[in-house]
Amino acid sequence: MHIPGPTARRRSYAAVVAALMTWSAAWAGQDLAVAGGAPTPSVPVPKLNWRPCTEGSPFDCATAKVPLDYDNPGGRSIKLAVVKRKATGPGRRIGTLFFNPGGPGGPGTVQMPQNYESFPREVRERFDIISWDPRGIGNSTAVNCFASPEEAADWNASKAAGFPVGEKERAAFTAAYEELGRRCEQRAPELLRHVSTADNARDLDQLRKAMGDQQLTYYGISYGTYLGATYANLFPGRVRAMVFDANWDPQAWTDNASDEAPRTASFQRLGSGRSAAETVNRFLTLCGSTTTARCAFSAGSPKATQDKYDQLLQRLRKEPVGSWTSAGTVADVVSSLYDVQLGGTELAGRLQDLWQGRAPEPSPLPPPPPVPNPNPYLGEEQSTAVFCGDSPNPRDPGAYHTLAEAAAARAGDTGRYWIWASAGCASWPAVAEDRYRGPWNKPTANPILVVGNTYDPSTPLSAAQAMAKELANARLLTHDAVGHTALFNPSGCVNSHASRYLIDGALPPTGTTCRQDAPPFAAPKLAKTGGNTITANLAGVSAALLLTGGGLLFAMRRYRVTR
Repeated sequence: MHIPGPTARRRSYAAVVAALMTWSAAWAGQDLAVAGGAPTPSVPVPKLNWRPCTEGSPFDCATAKVPLDYDNPGGRSIKLAVVKRKATGPGRRIGTLFFNPGGPGGPGTVQMPQNYESFPREVRERFDIISWDPRGIGNSTAVNCFASPEEAADWNASKAAGFPVGEKERAAFTAAYEELGRRCEQRAPELLRHVSTADNARDLDQLRKAMGDQQLTYYGISYGTYLGATYANLFPGRVRAMVFDANWDPQAWTDNASDEAPRTASFQRLGSGRSAAETVNRFLTLCGSTTTARCAFSAGSPKATQDKYDQLLQRLRKEPVGSWTSAGTVADVVSSLYDVQLGGTELAGRLQDLWQGRAPEPSPLPPPPPVPNPNPYLGEEQSTAVFCGDSPNPRDPGAYHTLAEAAAARAGDTGRYWIWASAGCASWPAVAEDRYRGPWNKPTANPILVVGNTYDPSTPLSAAQAMAKELANARLLTHDAVGHTALFNPSGCVNSHASRYLIDGALPPTGTTCRQDAPPFAAPKLAKTGGNTITANLAGVSAALLLTGGGLLFAMRRYRVTR
């Protein structure tokens, strides 16, 4: 299948429309309404006044104005921070590729510039790549429930890192999130109810219109896959090409749209605990299969290395090493396995330091990207507002201990970790006014490419399989890899298929499986993508992004857990 598109940006919207009439005329009227629903009130298209983000920066920045409530577009408006890198191939531009870096809570204005080189060369040549801080996040109109950074730091320090262990820590954990809910309800009650994924999808459609694209070209990772699925079902006729990488199962996330009180937690339904356990086991197996020169934590065999890891966690439960507790170490292991190319070797070194009774030195953060505010406030309440407003979770704080112990019987401490990651929702004060809960199978104008890793510490391959099955028209590409997302645990094979799909609409054959370019502890090797040698630059924004306990771990991170 060939996906048509303009070769260059026209100066006027009228010219854009004229040039793109061949895209999909049958869907032209869909702009008047969300597909399958009643007509929505008219919303002005944002004006994007692009300027260099900083002097000499290759990235351009703009601010978009959108309604807080799309049912009342004449009411309060909010601002979205937007960033763009122009297509690098002279005269070869197809259109715009919109990128969401996951979360919820990923600030696209920081993370897209940090990771721009990870996109295949052909994609960078043919598309302007745009990202944005979703509503409620970072440099956009943001949820902020504290009067000062010091207040936020004190709140974060009041609860255990990773997950609570013991009755005292559980009580403190519950009290901390009850306090967070009270603070947020006092400081931002209206905004809390209008940061849903459906609201974000409508913002994305406004940005598409602002760029003059008749249909959407999109790459979403992790939470960005759920945002993409929501967009595809709200606006099915506007889908040009969408890549969903490291997927959330939409039925699991919405608890099958049930109106009954939920008995399970969001990440439990997603299967994150078991997937994380399998990924940790794979990491330890690969570590134990090589020498200490490649993996500092190796004990000479996979079983001996697994036993060493179990013994380390047992020791840390009794005697933490400095601020490194057992639960905090588990959180660090999970987050480090998001990016094994950069994180795996460093993780092995930290585990060996702990084994020898030394508190690991923090890894230096890479330099910030050339954007005006590369370190925005990203408090845990921002991701929590989206997550808890969208996805149902038990309202009884006491239920999480029971669920966590049941999960631990199947997945060990990673099971506990991912159960407690939802516990902040027990006392969250808001439910999104405009949640989208399905259906997820509305026929889209063009098919969607779904990518899933076999060993992912957050989003299991089963979720990608479920996403591909649930969507009306999708193709699954399996990535035999360790890590969270294929984009940041690169495969020349995946990037080649993704490039052809985004540019020409050519899907990989059914049943295609690709392999990771650089598995953990393999000999050093640069990944070649479309003739361009790249390495993923997964720079950190702020230690605050590495949310623990009730917070969310989103993709692309190189942050240490705050203990």
